[in-house]
Amino acid sequence: MTATAPRPRPSRTGRPSRTGRPSPAGRPSPIRGRSPIRGPFAAVALLAALFSLVSGLLLAGAGPAAAHAALTGSDPQDGAVVATAPKEVTLTFSEAIAVGDGSIRVLDPSSKRADTGVEPKDLSDGSTVRYGVELLPGLPDGTYTVAWQAISADSHPISGAFTFSIGAPSETTVALPSEEVGGGAVGTVYGIARYIAYAGFILLVGGAAFVLGCWPRGATARPMQRLVVRGWITLTAATLAMLLLRNPYTGSGKFADAFDLDGLQAVLDTKPGAALVSRLLLLGAAALFIAVLFGTYARREDAVEKRDLTFGLAVGGGVVAAGIAATWAMSEHASTGIQAGIAMPVDVLHLLAVAAWLGGLVSLLVALYRTPDIGSEAVRRFSRVAFGSVLVLAATGIYQSWRQVGSWSALTGTRYGQLLIVKVALIALLLAVAWFSRRWTGRLTDAPVSVGASEASVASEASASSVTSQASGASVASEGAAEPGETADDVAPERAAQLARQRAALTATKKKRIRDADAERSGLRRSVLAEAAIAVVLLAVTTLLTSTEPGRTEEEAKGASAAATAPAASGPVNLNMPFDTGGQNGKGTVRIDIDPGRSGANELHVWIDGSDGKPMDVPELKVALTLEAQEIGPLPVAPDRLAEGHWSASNVQIPMAGEWKVDVTVRTSDIDQVTIDKTVKIG
Repeated sequence: MTATAPRPRPSRTGRPSRTGRPSPAGRPSPIRGRSPIRGPFAAVALLAALFSLVSGLLLAGAGPAAAHAALTGSDPQDGAVVATAPKEVTLTFSEAIAVGDGSIRVLDPSSKRADTGVEPKDLSDGSTVRYGVELLPGLPDGTYTVAWQAISADSHPISGAFTFSIGAPSETTVALPSEEVGGGAVGTVYGIARYIAYAGFILLVGGAAFVLGCWPRGATARPMQRLVVRGWITLTAATLAMLLLRNPYTGSGKFADAFDLDGLQAVLDTKPGAALVSRLLLLGAAALFIAVLFGTYARREDAVEKRDLTFGLAVGGGVVAAGIAATWAMSEHASTGIQAGIAMPVDVLHLLAVAAWLGGLVSLLVALYRTPDIGSEAVRRFSRVAFGSVLVLAATGIYQSWRQVGSWSALTGTRYGQLLIVKVALIALLLAVAWFSRRWTGRLTDAPVSVGASEASVASEASASSVTSQASGASVASEGAAEPGETADDVAPERAAQLARQRAALTATKKKRIRDADAERSGLRRSVLAEAAIAVVLLAVTTLLTSTEPGRTEEEAKGASAAATAPAASGPVNLNMPFDTGGQNGKGTVRIDIDPGRSGANELHVWIDGSDGKPMDVPELKVALTLEAQEIGPLPVAPDRLAEGHWSASNVQIPMAGEWKVDVTVRTSDIDQVTIDKTVKIG
C-alpha cells in the first residue's frame, strides 16, 4: 500500500513552503516533534531556572558582602571628646587587611582632610592588627570624622566611619556614601560571577572525572564532550569577569572603572588578583587536558596504551584540578584565621569532593538522558565515587564548620551559622534521595527490553521506514518538475535533506522507546534529576557562605565592640577628699559624685562640708580630670553653685574608660587655697 503525500500549500511567493509542510501519509513531521531531545533540554532548563531563582532570592537578602575583618577598636574611640588634638588616629581590626593611600581619612567639620594624606602606618604587634594616620598640627576644636576602607584578608572589601571631638562636639558637613563598598550593581554582578565560577568548576572537574573514572567510553559521546567544554568556558568567562570587576568592586562601584588599566594593575598586585590570574593560567592547561581526553584518549583502541594514558591523564588532570581549587583556598576564608596552614589543603579537598560528587551527578543525568547506551557498570562506579566523595565532604566539612563557627551560639546566632544549618539540611535531603538512586542502581541491567519487545520495535521501525520511503518517493514524483525559475538540482538536495532528517528523527525515537521501556533506568533518571535539583540549591547556599562573615569572626568582633562600650560595673563614682587651706576656717571635706561613672556624658555634683559638718560656701571651686596613661587632660570642669555648699555640672564628657585623676581646687579666702587629688577608676 502506497500513501500519497498531499501537494504542499504554496507560500506567498508561489513556491512550496519549506516550513510546516505535512509529511508523507499525512503524519505530523517528525522534525516538529523532537521528543527524543525534549527530556534533557527540559531537565537542563529546569535546573537553570531553579539555580537562577535560588541565586536571586539569596542575593536579594544578602545585601553587600559582609565584612570578614571587623573594626574592634580605635584611638580616639567612637564618640570620644578629647581636650587636645591627638597626634594620630589608630584603628584596630580583628584580622589582617590590605590598605593603600586614602584607606584611612580624617575629615574636619568642613569636610577638609585633617590627616597628612600619606599611606597608613602599620602599627601591628603580634596578633594585633593596627593601622594609624598622622594628623595635621594645630587642629581646631570640633567634631572630626574618620572614614576607612580596606580589603579583608579573604578578599572581601570592608568600610566604615566614626567620629570624635576635640574640645567639644560641633556641627559637621561631612557626607559619607550611603552605600557600603562592595554593594550596588557591581557587587551584584560580581557575586553572580562568583556563583557561575563555582558552577563551571564543578562541571569541568566533575564531568572530566566522570568520563575518566566511571565511563571511559563516554569520551566519544558528544553530550559528555559538550558538558565538559561548556564547564571550561563558563569558568573561564566568570574568572575574566571577576578580574575586570575586581577594581570597581573594591573601589568606586562604577562599571566604567573595569577597564581602568591603573586599577587593573593594582588588582594584579593583590592576593585575590594573583589568584584569578593563576586560575586563568591553569585553565590553559585544562584546555590541553580536554583536547587529549576527547581526542587521543577517545580514539585509543589498544587496552594497554589506553590504561597508561588513563593514568597519565588522571595524574595531570588531578594536579590541574587541585591547582584551580587552590586559587579559591589561597584567597578566601581558608587563607586567614586560625590554622590557615591546615585549612587551605582541607579546603582544596573539600572543593574537589564537591566537584566529583555534584559534577558527576550532572554528568550522569546528561548521560542517562542523551546517551541511553551507558552501561550499568558505569553507574555503579559513580555510585562508589559519590560515596567516597561524601565521606571526604563530611570530614572536611566538620573541620571547616568548627574553624569558621567555633561555638553553638555562633551556629544559631550568626548569619553564617544559620546558612550552615541550611546547607547541612540540604545535604541530608540529598543523601536521602541518593539512597533511592542507589536502589535503582542495584536493579539496573544492560538489557533494557526483552527480545520480543526489541523485535516488535524493529519491525515497527522497519514498517515506518518503508512507509516513509514510499511516501517520500510519491511526494517527489507528484512534485515532478520544479517551479518556474527553480531547477531540478535545487529541488533534489532539499528532498534528500528532508528524508535524512526524517530518518534521523525516527532513529532517535526508536532509541528513546527502547530507553523508556526500562523501568529501572527511568526510575534512576527521575531520582538523579531530583538529586541534581537539590544540588543546584546546595551550590547556591554554599557559594553564599563564601561571601558571608564567618560566625567565629562575627562573635569576636561583637565581643570586642561590647567590651569597648560596656558600662562600668561599679556604677556611679563617690569620692570623699579632706582639705586644709591653712587659713581661718580652712578645713573641711569635699564630696564628689560622678554619675553614671563611665565614658561619655556624666553628671558631676560637689558638696563641701566644713569642719563642723555643716555646708560650707567657698569663693572658688575648680575641678579637672586627667587620664595620665593616655596623656589626656587635664579636662577642666566649671561647676555652677546650686545652693550653699553644693555645686553641679552637667554633660561632663569623659572620653574613655581608665584610671582618672580628679583634681579639686578649693579657695577659702583671697590668699588661702589648696589643690587636692584622688585617682579613681571610671568606666
